[in-house]
Amino acid sequence: MKMSKGRLIVFSAPSGCGKGTMLEEILKEGSFRCSISATTRDPRPGEADGVNYYYMNNDEFAEHIKNNDFLEYALYCDHYYGTLLSEVEPYLEKGINVILEIEVQGAMRVKEIRPDGIFIFVAPPSIQELRRRLHKRGTEAEDVIEQRVSEAAGEIEQSVNYDYIIINDALEDAVSDFFDIINAEKLKAEFSAKKIEEVLGKCSDQQ
Repeated sequence: MKMSKGRLIVFSAPSGCGKGTMLEEILKEGSFRCSISATTRDPRPGEADGVNYYYMNNDEFAEHIKNNDFLEYALYCDHYYGTLLSEVEPYLEKGINVILEIEVQGAMRVKEIRPDGIFIFVAPPSIQELRRRLHKRGTEAEDVIEQRVSEAAGEIEQSVNYDYIIINDALEDAVSDFFDIINAEKLKAEFSAKKIEEVLGKCSDQQ
């Protein structure tokens, strides 16, 4: 019996919306993996190559672009970021669902190339709550927080271009919403041709 292909899931959220914590819970399920992006920025303390990112210099990244090795790539804050096809296609063929945790710009590029993907945007319950969460982290100055809040507002405005929007008010509910989306996608008619064939086969057997 042929194995069903995995689904490509594009997962975006402004900083401070808790997408990292959500993904930790989602990945416990076992049939999902997060792709590891490539970047030309330097590793930060505690980061490791092949774990957090694939770290490349500009020439290496350019060579991958030349060889059409990327599903998508973008220049962000003077550094390139991209999703290697090798991080996506082999796993989809094995029936593993691949999650791309990328920003809105990259997500919209992927949507043009892979409209069959599932595009999910995670939003805070309010801008005020997002600001409170960023303050609570205590890792950034006030001006940086306000910049992030402003960027988040712009990203949230673009969330209408996604297939689904999850409001992350309570972690447990947000994770449950994610799995509800994945289960609903499995029932779409366009992905149910095999099920229909089985139903018709059973019907003819009973005649």
